[in-house]
Amino acid sequence: AGAQPAQCTASSLTGTVSSVTAAARQYLDAHPGANQAVTAAMNQPRPAAEANLRGYFTANPGEYYDLRGILAPIGDAQNNCNVTVLPADLQSAYNTFMAG
Repeated sequence: AGAQPAQCTASSLTGTVSSVTAAARQYLDAHPGANQAVTAAMNQPRPAAEANLRGYFTANPGEYYDLRGILAPIGDAQNNCNVTVLPADLQSAYNTFMAG
């Protein structure tokens, strides 16, 4: 078995998640509507959270595409390294969000 590419080390993958999380936090801090929608969704049953987030981001497509761009490096790392870097509940939410 060959060595993993440098971007696929535990350190690199953790760094990717950390930098994406920081960028998403900064974006949400600067966009109170999106921050409120995401915060509310965290305390809702999954179907309600999905519907409410879809409603918010359908009405605010610029914010949706901004956040998709911010979150994309997580999916890129997972695809390039053939790993999952998020816990199962977050991975499922991530997949749903990125799918639109």
